[in-house]
Amino acid sequence: MVNTLLLPELREMLAESNTAELAEFCSALNAGRTAEFMEGLEDGDLWTVLQYAEPDRRAEIFGYFDEQRQVELLQTQNPKEVAELVDKIPSDDRVDLIQELTPDRVQAILPLLPVADRRDIQRLRSYEQGTAGALMTSEVAMLSESLTVAAALGELGKQSNELETIYYLYVVDDDSLLRGIVSTRQLVSSLSHPERTLGEMMETDVVVAEVDEDQESVAEKVERFNLLAIPVVDSGRQLLGIITHDDVIDVVREELTEDVHRIAAVEPLEEDYLRIGLLTLSWKRGIWLIILFFAALLTAFALEHYHTELSAYIWLVSFIPLIISAGGNSGSQSATLVITALTSGQLEVSDWRTVIRREIVVSLVLGSFLSVIGYGVAIFLAPTPFAALVIPSTLMAVIIVGCFFGALLPLIFQQLGLDPAMMSNPFVAGIVDIMGIVIYINIARAML
Repeated sequence: MVNTLLLPELREMLAESNTAELAEFCSALNAGRTAEFMEGLEDGDLWTVLQYAEPDRRAEIFGYFDEQRQVELLQTQNPKEVAELVDKIPSDDRVDLIQELTPDRVQAILPLLPVADRRDIQRLRSYEQGTAGALMTSEVAMLSESLTVAAALGELGKQSNELETIYYLYVVDDDSLLRGIVSTRQLVSSLSHPERTLGEMMETDVVVAEVDEDQESVAEKVERFNLLAIPVVDSGRQLLGIITHDDVIDVVREELTEDVHRIAAVEPLEEDYLRIGLLTLSWKRGIWLIILFFAALLTAFALEHYHTELSAYIWLVSFIPLIISAGGNSGSQSATLVITALTSGQLEVSDWRTVIRREIVVSLVLGSFLSVIGYGVAIFLAPTPFAALVIPSTLMAVIIVGCFFGALLPLIFQQLGLDPAMMSNPFVAGIVDIMGIVIYINIARAML
Protein backbone atom coordinates (compact mmCIF):
# COMPACT_ATOMS: atom_id res chain seq x y z
CA MET A 1 0.00 0.00 0.00
CA VAL A 2 2.82 2.39 0.96
CA ASN A 3 4.64 1.51 -2.27
CA THR A 4 1.58 2.50 -4.35
CA LEU A 5 1.16 5.83 -2.55
CA LEU A 6 4.79 6.77 -3.13
CA LEU A 7 4.92 5.90 -6.84
CA PRO A 8 3.20 9.09 -8.09
CA GLU A 9 5.66 11.19 -6.08
CA LEU A 10 8.61 9.28 -7.55
CA ARG A 11 7.27 9.71 -11.07
CA GLU A 12 6.73 13.41 -10.44
CA MET A 13 10.32 13.79 -9.21
CA LEU A 14 11.55 11.99 -12.32
CA ALA A 15 9.42 14.15 -14.62
CA GLU A 16 10.83 17.29 -13.01
CA SER A 17 14.37 15.84 -12.87
CA ASN A 18 14.44 16.85 -9.21
CA THR A 19 18.03 15.82 -8.48
CA ALA A 20 18.08 16.83 -4.80
CA GLU A 21 14.90 14.96 -3.84
CA LEU A 22 15.81 11.86 -5.86
CA ALA A 23 19.25 11.73 -4.25
CA GLU A 24 17.66 12.13 -0.81
CA PHE A 25 15.14 9.38 -1.60
CA CYS A 26 17.99 7.01 -2.47
CA SER A 27 19.92 7.74 0.71
CA ALA A 28 17.37 8.52 3.44
CA LEU A 29 15.74 5.12 3.97
CA ASN A 30 16.93 1.60 4.60
CA ALA A 31 18.14 0.13 1.29
CA GLY A 32 15.57 -2.67 1.43
CA ARG A 33 12.71 -0.22 1.94
CA THR A 34 14.00 1.99 -0.88
CA ALA A 35 14.03 -1.01 -3.24
CA GLU A 36 10.52 -1.93 -2.10
CA PHE A 37 9.20 1.56 -2.95
CA MET A 38 10.81 1.37 -6.40
CA GLU A 39 9.38 -2.01 -7.42
CA GLY A 40 6.31 -0.52 -9.13
CA LEU A 41 8.41 1.58 -11.55
CA GLU A 42 9.08 0.56 -15.13
CA ASP A 43 12.62 -0.74 -15.70
CA GLY A 44 13.77 2.45 -17.39
CA ASP A 45 12.44 4.72 -14.62
CA LEU A 46 13.78 2.43 -11.92
CA TRP A 47 17.24 2.48 -13.49
CA THR A 48 17.13 6.27 -13.76
CA VAL A 49 16.31 6.61 -10.05
CA LEU A 50 19.20 4.29 -9.18
CA GLN A 51 21.65 6.61 -10.93
CA TYR A 52 20.97 9.27 -8.28
CA ALA A 53 22.43 7.02 -5.56
CA GLU A 54 26.13 6.83 -4.66
CA PRO A 55 27.81 3.79 -6.31
CA ASP A 56 28.01 1.67 -3.13
CA ARG A 57 24.47 2.61 -2.13
CA ARG A 58 23.25 1.86 -5.65
CA ALA A 59 24.62 -1.68 -5.44
CA GLU A 60 23.09 -2.12 -1.99
CA ILE A 61 19.61 -1.10 -3.20
CA PHE A 62 19.97 -3.20 -6.35
CA GLY A 63 20.70 -6.27 -4.22
CA TYR A 64 17.16 -6.17 -2.79
CA PHE A 65 15.41 -6.50 -6.15
CA ASP A 66 14.06 -9.83 -7.32
CA GLU A 67 16.82 -11.80 -9.08
CA GLN A 68 14.86 -12.01 -12.32
CA ARG A 69 14.45 -8.24 -12.37
CA GLN A 70 18.13 -7.75 -11.62
CA VAL A 71 18.99 -9.85 -14.66
CA GLU A 72 16.51 -7.94 -16.85
CA LEU A 73 18.03 -4.61 -15.80
CA LEU A 74 21.60 -5.75 -16.44
CA GLN A 75 20.52 -7.19 -19.78
CA THR A 76 18.78 -4.06 -21.11
CA GLN A 77 20.33 -0.93 -19.56
CA ASN A 78 23.32 1.17 -20.63
CA PRO A 79 26.43 -1.08 -20.63
CA LYS A 80 28.70 1.56 -19.07
CA GLU A 81 26.27 2.18 -16.21
CA VAL A 82 25.75 -1.56 -15.81
CA ALA A 83 29.52 -2.09 -15.55
CA GLU A 84 29.77 0.62 -12.87
CA LEU A 85 27.07 -1.16 -10.87
CA VAL A 86 28.53 -4.65 -11.37
CA ASP A 87 31.88 -3.36 -10.10
CA LYS A 88 30.27 -2.61 -6.71
CA ILE A 89 28.28 -5.84 -6.35
CA PRO A 90 29.89 -8.53 -4.10
CA SER A 91 31.96 -10.86 -6.25
CA ASP A 92 29.91 -14.02 -5.66
CA ASP A 93 26.61 -12.27 -6.42
CA ARG A 94 27.84 -10.58 -9.58
CA VAL A 95 29.14 -13.85 -10.97
CA ASP A 96 25.74 -15.47 -10.41
CA LEU A 97 24.06 -12.59 -12.25
CA ILE A 98 26.54 -12.59 -15.13
CA GLN A 99 25.93 -16.33 -15.59
CA GLU A 100 22.29 -15.47 -16.39
CA LEU A 101 23.09 -12.88 -19.07
CA THR A 102 23.37 -13.63 -22.79
CA PRO A 103 26.91 -14.16 -24.12
CA ASP A 104 26.70 -10.97 -26.22
CA ARG A 105 25.74 -8.94 -23.17
CA VAL A 106 28.57 -10.41 -21.12
CA GLN A 107 31.05 -9.50 -23.86
CA ALA A 108 29.70 -5.95 -23.85
CA ILE A 109 30.05 -5.52 -20.08
CA LEU A 110 33.30 -7.32 -19.19
CA PRO A 111 35.68 -5.01 -21.13
CA LEU A 112 34.26 -2.03 -19.21
CA LEU A 113 35.24 -3.52 -15.84
CA PRO A 114 38.65 -3.05 -14.16
CA VAL A 115 41.19 -5.72 -15.10
CA ALA A 116 41.31 -7.16 -11.57
CA ASP A 117 37.53 -7.55 -11.50
CA ARG A 118 37.50 -9.21 -14.94
CA ARG A 119 40.07 -11.74 -13.80
CA ASP A 120 38.15 -12.41 -10.62
CA ILE A 121 34.90 -12.95 -12.52
CA GLN A 122 36.53 -15.29 -15.04
CA ARG A 123 38.13 -17.28 -12.21
CA LEU A 124 34.89 -17.65 -10.26
CA ARG A 125 32.97 -18.56 -13.44
CA SER A 126 35.40 -21.42 -14.06
CA TYR A 127 34.24 -23.35 -10.99
CA GLU A 128 31.54 -25.96 -11.47
CA GLN A 129 28.06 -24.96 -10.38
CA GLY A 130 27.03 -26.46 -7.05
CA THR A 131 30.56 -26.42 -5.61
CA ALA A 132 32.15 -24.24 -2.92
CA GLY A 133 34.19 -22.42 -5.59
CA ALA A 134 31.08 -21.27 -7.43
CA LEU A 135 29.51 -20.14 -4.15
CA MET A 136 32.40 -18.24 -2.58
CA THR A 137 33.32 -14.57 -2.64
CA SER A 138 36.96 -13.57 -3.11
CA GLU A 139 36.49 -10.47 -0.94
CA VAL A 140 38.12 -11.78 2.23
CA ALA A 141 40.14 -10.19 5.05
CA MET A 142 43.61 -11.74 4.71
CA LEU A 143 46.27 -10.55 7.18
CA SER A 144 49.84 -11.60 7.99
CA GLU A 145 50.47 -13.46 11.23
CA SER A 146 53.29 -11.04 12.09
CA LEU A 147 50.94 -8.06 12.36
CA THR A 148 50.27 -6.67 15.81
CA VAL A 149 46.78 -5.86 17.02
CA ALA A 150 47.28 -2.18 16.29
CA ALA A 151 48.73 -2.82 12.83
CA ALA A 152 45.97 -5.34 12.04
CA LEU A 153 43.27 -2.80 12.87
CA GLY A 154 44.97 -0.29 10.58
CA GLU A 155 45.22 -2.81 7.75
CA LEU A 156 41.63 -3.88 8.29
CA GLY A 157 40.55 -0.26 7.99
CA LYS A 158 42.26 -0.05 4.59
CA GLN A 159 40.60 -3.24 3.32
CA SER A 160 37.14 -2.75 4.84
CA ASN A 161 35.58 -0.99 1.84
CA GLU A 162 36.41 -3.98 -0.38
CA LEU A 163 35.19 -6.67 2.03
CA GLU A 164 31.74 -8.26 2.11
CA THR A 165 32.09 -9.20 5.79
CA ILE A 166 34.64 -9.00 8.61
CA TYR A 167 33.24 -11.58 11.02
CA TYR A 168 36.55 -13.39 10.86
CA LEU A 169 40.09 -12.37 9.91
CA TYR A 170 42.07 -15.02 8.07
CA VAL A 171 45.76 -15.25 8.88
CA VAL A 172 47.92 -16.22 5.91
CA ASP A 173 51.61 -16.45 5.05
CA ASP A 174 53.39 -14.80 2.12
CA ASP A 175 51.99 -17.43 -0.29
CA SER A 176 48.39 -16.89 0.90
CA LEU A 177 48.37 -20.27 2.65
CA LEU A 178 45.83 -20.34 5.46
CA ARG A 179 47.57 -20.43 8.83
CA GLY A 180 44.76 -19.64 11.24
CA ILE A 181 41.77 -17.49 12.09
CA VAL A 182 41.09 -14.56 14.44
CA SER A 183 37.56 -13.31 15.09
CA THR A 184 36.92 -9.57 14.99
CA ARG A 185 35.73 -9.86 18.57
CA GLN A 186 39.09 -11.32 19.62
CA LEU A 187 40.89 -8.47 17.88
CA VAL A 188 38.82 -5.76 19.58
CA SER A 189 39.16 -7.53 22.95
CA SER A 190 42.95 -7.41 22.58
CA LEU A 191 43.14 -3.63 22.23
CA SER A 192 44.53 -3.48 25.76
CA HIS A 193 47.53 -5.46 24.44
CA PRO A 194 48.25 -3.75 21.09
CA GLU A 195 51.69 -5.38 20.83
CA ARG A 196 50.26 -8.91 20.56
CA THR A 197 50.58 -10.47 17.11
CA LEU A 198 47.90 -12.28 15.16
CA GLY A 199 50.13 -15.36 15.20
CA GLU A 200 49.88 -15.45 19.00
CA MET A 201 46.10 -15.01 18.99
CA MET A 202 44.99 -17.15 16.08
CA GLU A 203 43.22 -20.50 16.20
CA THR A 204 44.97 -22.97 13.95
CA ASP A 205 42.27 -25.66 13.89
CA VAL A 206 40.18 -24.04 11.16
CA VAL A 207 37.12 -25.64 9.58
CA VAL A 208 37.50 -25.19 5.82
CA ALA A 209 35.69 -26.04 2.60
CA GLU A 210 37.57 -27.51 -0.36
CA VAL A 211 37.08 -25.49 -3.53
CA ASP A 212 35.48 -28.43 -5.37
CA GLU A 213 33.39 -29.58 -2.39
CA ASP A 214 29.64 -29.96 -2.93
CA GLN A 215 27.66 -26.97 -1.67
CA GLU A 216 25.36 -29.19 0.39
CA SER A 217 28.36 -30.55 2.30
CA VAL A 218 29.56 -26.98 2.91
CA ALA A 219 26.14 -26.01 4.29
CA GLU A 220 26.25 -28.98 6.68
CA LYS A 221 29.65 -27.83 8.01
CA VAL A 222 28.43 -24.28 8.57
CA GLU A 223 25.38 -25.59 10.42
CA ARG A 224 27.31 -28.14 12.48
CA PHE A 225 29.97 -25.69 13.67
CA ASN A 226 27.63 -22.69 13.86
CA LEU A 227 29.82 -20.52 11.61
CA LEU A 228 29.09 -17.08 10.20
CA ALA A 229 31.51 -17.74 7.32
CA ILE A 230 33.74 -20.59 6.16
CA PRO A 231 37.06 -20.23 4.27
CA VAL A 232 37.50 -21.94 0.91
CA VAL A 233 40.92 -23.44 0.13
CA ASP A 234 42.53 -25.43 -2.67
CA SER A 235 44.37 -28.74 -2.28
CA GLY A 236 47.49 -26.89 -1.13
CA ARG A 237 45.49 -24.98 1.53
CA GLN A 238 45.82 -21.66 -0.29
CA LEU A 239 42.99 -19.35 0.76
CA LEU A 240 40.79 -18.56 -2.24
CA GLY A 241 37.77 -16.94 -0.63
CA ILE A 242 34.97 -17.37 1.89
CA ILE A 243 31.33 -18.46 1.89
CA THR A 244 29.11 -16.36 4.14
CA HIS A 245 26.08 -17.53 6.11
CA ASP A 246 23.61 -15.71 3.83
CA ASP A 247 24.86 -17.73 0.86
CA VAL A 248 24.54 -20.91 2.93
CA ILE A 249 20.92 -20.02 3.72
CA ASP A 250 20.29 -19.74 -0.04
CA VAL A 251 21.86 -23.17 -0.55
CA VAL A 252 19.75 -24.75 2.20
CA ARG A 253 16.59 -23.20 0.72
CA GLU A 254 17.55 -24.41 -2.76
CA GLU A 255 18.30 -27.95 -1.59
CA LEU A 256 15.09 -28.15 0.43
CA THR A 257 13.06 -26.93 -2.54
CA GLU A 258 14.65 -29.55 -4.79
CA ASP A 259 13.91 -32.28 -2.24
CA VAL A 260 10.28 -31.20 -1.91
CA HIS A 261 9.91 -31.23 -5.70
CA ARG A 262 11.43 -34.71 -5.98
CA ILE A 263 9.36 -36.07 -3.08
CA ALA A 264 6.29 -34.91 -5.02
CA ALA A 265 7.64 -36.62 -8.20
CA VAL A 266 8.49 -33.38 -9.99
CA GLU A 267 11.85 -32.71 -11.62
CA PRO A 268 13.30 -29.67 -9.74
CA LEU A 269 12.51 -26.31 -11.35
CA GLU A 270 15.40 -23.98 -12.23
CA GLU A 271 13.11 -20.94 -12.29
CA ASP A 272 10.24 -19.57 -10.22
CA TYR A 273 6.92 -21.38 -10.73
CA LEU A 274 5.25 -18.31 -12.27
CA ARG A 275 8.20 -17.62 -14.62
CA ILE A 276 9.01 -21.06 -15.95
CA GLY A 277 7.71 -21.86 -19.42
CA LEU A 278 4.55 -23.97 -19.57
CA LEU A 279 6.14 -26.53 -21.90
CA THR A 280 9.15 -26.85 -19.59
CA LEU A 281 6.86 -27.19 -16.57
CA SER A 282 4.81 -29.83 -18.39
CA TRP A 283 7.96 -31.79 -19.24
CA LYS A 284 9.32 -31.69 -15.68
CA ARG A 285 6.03 -32.93 -14.30
CA GLY A 286 5.19 -35.23 -17.20
CA ILE A 287 8.38 -37.29 -17.19
CA TRP A 288 7.61 -38.62 -13.72
CA LEU A 289 3.89 -38.97 -14.45
CA ILE A 290 4.77 -41.20 -17.40
CA ILE A 291 7.00 -43.37 -15.19
CA LEU A 292 4.28 -43.58 -12.55
CA PHE A 293 1.69 -44.30 -15.24
CA PHE A 294 3.59 -47.39 -16.33
CA ALA A 295 3.96 -48.40 -12.68
CA ALA A 296 0.18 -48.14 -12.36
CA LEU A 297 -0.18 -50.29 -15.49
CA LEU A 298 1.73 -53.03 -13.70
CA THR A 299 -0.87 -52.84 -10.93
CA ALA A 300 -3.60 -53.26 -13.56
CA PHE A 301 -1.77 -56.26 -15.06
CA ALA A 302 -1.46 -57.77 -11.58
CA LEU A 303 -5.23 -57.43 -11.08
CA GLU A 304 -5.87 -59.00 -14.48
CA HIS A 305 -3.55 -61.87 -13.59
CA TYR A 306 -5.71 -62.64 -10.56
CA HIS A 307 -8.97 -62.19 -12.45
CA THR A 308 -10.15 -65.76 -11.66
CA GLU A 309 -9.72 -65.38 -7.90
CA LEU A 310 -11.43 -61.99 -7.87
CA SER A 311 -14.34 -63.38 -9.91
CA ALA A 312 -14.79 -66.26 -7.48
CA TYR A 313 -14.70 -64.00 -4.42
CA ILE A 314 -16.19 -60.80 -5.76
CA TRP A 315 -16.43 -59.21 -2.29
CA LEU A 316 -12.61 -58.96 -2.26
CA VAL A 317 -12.78 -56.27 -4.98
CA SER A 318 -14.43 -53.80 -2.59
CA PHE A 319 -11.33 -53.81 -0.38
CA ILE A 320 -8.71 -53.28 -3.11
CA PRO A 321 -8.62 -49.45 -2.71
CA LEU A 322 -8.31 -49.88 1.06
CA ILE A 323 -5.41 -52.32 0.75
CA ILE A 324 -3.57 -50.23 -1.84
CA SER A 325 -3.96 -46.95 0.03
CA ALA A 326 -2.87 -48.46 3.38
CA GLY A 327 0.33 -49.85 1.89
CA GLY A 328 1.08 -46.81 -0.26
CA ASN A 329 0.43 -44.29 2.50
CA SER A 330 2.53 -46.15 5.06
CA GLY A 331 5.37 -46.43 2.54
CA SER A 332 5.13 -42.71 1.70
CA GLN A 333 5.27 -41.80 5.39
CA SER A 334 8.41 -43.89 5.93
CA ALA A 335 10.04 -42.55 2.77
CA THR A 336 9.36 -38.93 3.74
CA LEU A 337 10.73 -39.37 7.26
CA VAL A 338 13.89 -41.16 6.08
CA ILE A 339 14.54 -38.72 3.21
CA THR A 340 14.15 -35.75 5.56
CA ALA A 341 16.46 -37.33 8.13
CA LEU A 342 19.09 -38.12 5.48
CA THR A 343 19.08 -34.64 3.91
CA SER A 344 19.24 -32.90 7.31
CA GLY A 345 22.15 -35.04 8.49
CA GLN A 346 20.18 -36.73 11.29
CA LEU A 347 20.67 -40.12 9.68
CA GLU A 348 23.49 -41.98 7.93
CA VAL A 349 23.30 -45.01 5.65
CA SER A 350 25.24 -46.94 8.31
CA ASP A 351 22.18 -46.60 10.57
CA TRP A 352 20.09 -48.77 8.24
CA ARG A 353 19.69 -51.65 10.72
CA THR A 354 18.30 -49.31 13.36
CA VAL A 355 15.99 -47.70 10.81
CA ILE A 356 14.61 -51.05 9.64
CA ARG A 357 14.09 -52.28 13.20
CA ARG A 358 12.23 -49.11 14.12
CA GLU A 359 10.06 -49.25 11.00
CA ILE A 360 9.14 -52.89 11.60
CA VAL A 361 8.07 -52.13 15.17
CA VAL A 362 6.09 -49.06 14.05
CA SER A 363 4.49 -51.00 11.19
CA LEU A 364 3.36 -53.72 13.62
CA VAL A 365 1.74 -51.11 15.84
CA LEU A 366 0.06 -49.32 12.93
CA GLY A 367 -0.87 -52.57 11.23
CA SER A 368 -2.50 -53.93 14.39
CA PHE A 369 -4.57 -50.81 14.84
CA LEU A 370 -5.74 -50.67 11.22
CA SER A 371 -6.33 -54.42 11.10
CA VAL A 372 -8.82 -54.19 13.94
CA ILE A 373 -10.70 -51.45 12.08
CA GLY A 374 -10.47 -53.39 8.81
CA TYR A 375 -11.86 -56.56 10.38
CA GLY A 376 -14.72 -54.59 11.90
CA VAL A 377 -15.73 -53.47 8.40
CA ALA A 378 -14.94 -56.75 6.59
CA ILE A 379 -17.10 -58.86 8.87
CA PHE A 380 -20.19 -57.18 7.40
CA LEU A 381 -19.17 -57.80 3.76
CA ALA A 382 -17.40 -61.15 3.89
CA PRO A 383 -19.44 -64.36 3.61
CA THR A 384 -18.08 -65.69 6.92
CA PRO A 385 -16.18 -64.28 9.92
CA PHE A 386 -13.24 -66.50 8.97
CA ALA A 387 -13.19 -65.15 5.40
CA ALA A 388 -13.16 -61.61 6.82
CA LEU A 389 -9.76 -62.40 8.39
CA VAL A 390 -8.25 -61.98 4.92
CA ILE A 391 -8.55 -58.21 5.28
CA PRO A 392 -6.73 -57.68 8.63
CA SER A 393 -4.09 -60.23 7.64
CA THR A 394 -3.46 -58.39 4.37
CA LEU A 395 -3.46 -54.97 6.03
CA MET A 396 -0.83 -56.11 8.52
CA ALA A 397 1.34 -57.55 5.73
CA VAL A 398 1.11 -54.61 3.30
CA ILE A 399 1.79 -52.03 6.03
CA ILE A 400 4.91 -53.93 7.12
CA VAL A 401 6.04 -54.18 3.49
CA GLY A 402 5.18 -50.50 2.84
CA CYS A 403 7.14 -49.24 5.84
CA PHE A 404 10.06 -51.56 5.06
CA PHE A 405 10.47 -50.51 1.44
CA GLY A 406 9.59 -46.88 2.11
CA ALA A 407 12.53 -46.70 4.53
CA LEU A 408 14.93 -48.96 2.62
CA LEU A 409 14.72 -47.51 -0.90
CA PRO A 410 15.94 -43.96 0.01
CA LEU A 411 18.83 -45.53 1.95
CA ILE A 412 19.79 -47.59 -1.13
CA PHE A 413 19.71 -44.46 -3.31
CA GLN A 414 21.90 -42.62 -0.81
CA GLN A 415 24.39 -45.52 -0.77
CA LEU A 416 24.53 -45.44 -4.58
CA GLY A 417 25.40 -41.72 -4.49
CA LEU A 418 22.00 -40.64 -5.81
CA ASP A 419 19.64 -38.12 -4.27
CA PRO A 420 17.40 -40.11 -1.88
CA ALA A 421 14.57 -37.67 -2.63
CA MET A 422 14.37 -39.23 -6.11
CA MET A 423 12.71 -42.17 -4.37
CA SER A 424 9.59 -40.02 -4.24
CA ASN A 425 6.36 -40.79 -2.42
CA PRO A 426 4.38 -41.63 -5.60
CA PHE A 427 7.20 -43.91 -6.76
CA VAL A 428 7.29 -45.78 -3.43
CA ALA A 429 3.50 -45.94 -3.43
CA GLY A 430 3.52 -47.41 -6.96
CA ILE A 431 5.91 -50.19 -5.95
CA VAL A 432 3.97 -50.97 -2.78
CA ASP A 433 0.66 -50.98 -4.73
CA ILE A 434 1.86 -53.82 -6.94
CA MET A 435 3.20 -55.79 -3.98
CA GLY A 436 -0.04 -55.12 -2.08
CA ILE A 437 -2.14 -56.73 -4.81
CA VAL A 438 0.14 -59.78 -4.91
CA ILE A 439 0.06 -60.10 -1.11
CA TYR A 440 -3.71 -59.62 -0.98
CA ILE A 441 -4.60 -62.27 -3.52
CA ASN A 442 -2.11 -64.81 -2.21
CA ILE A 443 -3.38 -64.43 1.36
CA ALA A 444 -6.93 -64.81 0.03
CA ARG A 445 -5.86 -67.96 -1.88
CA ALA A 446 -4.29 -69.47 1.23
CA MET A 447 -7.23 -68.73 3.51
CA LEU A 448 -10.18 -69.26 1.18
